[in-house]
Amino acid sequence: MPKNFWSGTYFGYPQAHEDDAQRAVRSGLGIVEAMDTLNRRLEQGQGVRLAIRVGIHTGLVVVGEMGGGGRQEPLALGVTPNIAARLQGLAAPDTIVISAATARLVEGYFISHALGMQDLKGLAAPLHVYRVLHASERQTRLDVVGTRGLTPLVGRDAEVTLLRERWTQAQDGLGQVVLLSGEPGIGKSRLVQVLKEQLAGEGHTRIEYHCASHTQHSALYPVITHLERALAFARGDTPDNKLRKLEAALASVTGTQVGVKVLFVAPTAKARPTESGSEGSKPSPEEVEKLLKDSPGIKRIQDLFNAEITEVKKV
Repeated sequence: MPKNFWSGTYFGYPQAHEDDAQRAVRSGLGIVEAMDTLNRRLEQGQGVRLAIRVGIHTGLVVVGEMGGGGRQEPLALGVTPNIAARLQGLAAPDTIVISAATARLVEGYFISHALGMQDLKGLAAPLHVYRVLHASERQTRLDVVGTRGLTPLVGRDAEVTLLRERWTQAQDGLGQVVLLSGEPGIGKSRLVQVLKEQLAGEGHTRIEYHCASHTQHSALYPVITHLERALAFARGDTPDNKLRKLEAALASVTGTQVGVKVLFVAPTAKARPTESGSEGSKPSPEEVEKLLKDSPGIKRIQDLFNAEITEVKKV
């Protein structure tokens, strides 16, 4: 392999998605993370380390089949791939640099650091660029827009009333299922947001699963991310820290130190034995009943059509 190797990947071709810019940035973060894992093995085994730089730009391109001799492959032409290549050259090792055009599309979904105006070879004017640090905790467009304030909800009194009626029935022990369906952008997520705001002062348990097309091949991804949010896992938490948070959360609802070994396997941290049970034991019916009776609950599954098959079976 040459000392410096460059490779380009297209998002939005041959199939376009509304969140292609997010997909590109998430892929870049995943590559950097995977490279860090690989480098630890390489340094221990061979004493070498590989560095990777990622540059991302969003814009129009002309795509066509190029090549000869019976071998052709799609190639994007235009200023967009050239800018992406210049950005990766500008990036420090093991970092991701994006243009202002991409930054506008992913704003709120990632934590970035502005690098200011940069002169790039082949461009007449400097370009504002950013370094992506990591993903934020916001998962949906409404999460992002909500930080800037939302306009009042108008003309949805009947729908909100219906949701409140179903909630009242659930509080009385009559479980309810509500399906919100319709074209994108008509306000389905906003209706649920209004219900959440109205119930904020009432005691209840809320479970939220956010499904996305780019996580369809990650089993139980919405369940895992919900648990991470509910347990307040922080970036940089060690496996032992996460295990302690899990133990504390389970103890707060069950009143005893059970559950860590009941419901979860901790492969990266040694589970500590407790007096209340052994590894592999199942929760008692009394414990399950207590969890269900303590307070009424709401489970929200957003974009179920994007759910992975394991999640569909779970529902």
